[in-house]
Amino acid sequence: MAEFTIGQLAKETGCKIPTIRYYEKIGLLPDPPRSHGNTRLYCADHKARLTFICYCKELGFSQNMVREMLSLTDRPDRSCEGVADIAHTQLEHVTRRMKRLAQMKKELERMIAECHGGQVGECRIVKALTSGSAVT
Repeated sequence: MAEFTIGQLAKETGCKIPTIRYYEKIGLLPDPPRSHGNTRLYCADHKARLTFICYCKELGFSQNMVREMLSLTDRPDRSCEGVADIAHTQLEHVTRRMKRLAQMKKELERMIAECHGGQVGECRIVKALTSGSAVT
């Protein structure tokens, strides 16, 4: 069975060492056994679980969502409906954020288009930002 030090695991997964330790501390990643020299020795299961966690975080899943999905994956004989429900919820969150980002993009484009140079005291962007609303 392949074993990894924390540095090797970090390199293999692209996850920083402090983050790996944090995931251990909060219980997302199980504590690995230690060598006679007290070095953490991770196995392929740790690597797979850490890869799962990192990809979940990259996709914007909350820590609670990741924890819940991990608890479901720890029981592989169960239906994947719970995981699908969590993924669906995350998709709804992402869709809402994308809509909000599109609105923000339009507002920024509008503010920039209304800026005609000149002095900061007369800047349409600054006026819009100061008022918290569209300046026409």
